[in-house]
Amino acid sequence: MGTTERADRFYADQVLDRLNSRMREFVNRQEMFFLATADRHGACDNTFRAGPPGFLHVLDDETLAYPEYRGNGVHASLGNIEENPQVGILMVDFLQDRIGLHVNGRARSVADDAMRRAHPWLPADQVPGRRALVWVVITVEEAYIHCAKHIPHLQKVPARGHGRPWGTDDFKRKGGDFFGAASEAPERGPFLPPPRPDADADAATWRAEAERVLARAERHSLGEGGGKGSGNGSGSGAESTAGAPPFSGWFRRSTSV
Repeated sequence: MGTTERADRFYADQVLDRLNSRMREFVNRQEMFFLATADRHGACDNTFRAGPPGFLHVLDDETLAYPEYRGNGVHASLGNIEENPQVGILMVDFLQDRIGLHVNGRARSVADDAMRRAHPWLPADQVPGRRALVWVVITVEEAYIHCAKHIPHLQKVPARGHGRPWGTDDFKRKGGDFFGAASEAPERGPFLPPPRPDADADAATWRAEAERVLARAERHSLGEGGGKGSGNGSGSGAESTAGAPPFSGWFRRSTSV
């Protein structure tokens, strides 16, 4: 994209391997962040976490931690972290400074009692829906700014009714069937995730395909099957290449296998 010089300058000026004092202050007043994870296959998930100001705790300049509250029971993020510890956190201040902070690192889950033994100063939240099931501890690898130019400036409104329904199972207070997915369930049937190929079997398929196409390329380079009176490779087990397009590499998986 022609931006190498700008990217190099950004890394030199803005990317840290720890949180400086202004970053730590920023983290301590955030009420929400976005969390990116992936499983061992690289299938991604992005989610949202919220809590009282400072619920994402700065343990030191290289470590963050947040409590996992009661949710829908799927535990997609925790499951991904068990398989692949790399996570990305994005905090955006829409209200005051209109700026963002990225933190990338490695995460692990820690039981609540073990976390409190190691950090007895952590607050014990009295709201039932905000009691930690487990904690996620993140070792910081990269921390850098998200620029302000495309961040909308929002305004906070007073809480309505009983406030946030932390940990509730009330269907309506959780949002009901806002997107109509539940109403379609009888016709659709249960969701079945796509099968994940076995890594070894998938690698073997790739190797076989690469060898096949490479052999075809070698025959092309020797003038075999080029359409000028050459044979079709009978007797040698080779496939015919007559009329085939010029070889353009083998880093493309065939869809005909």
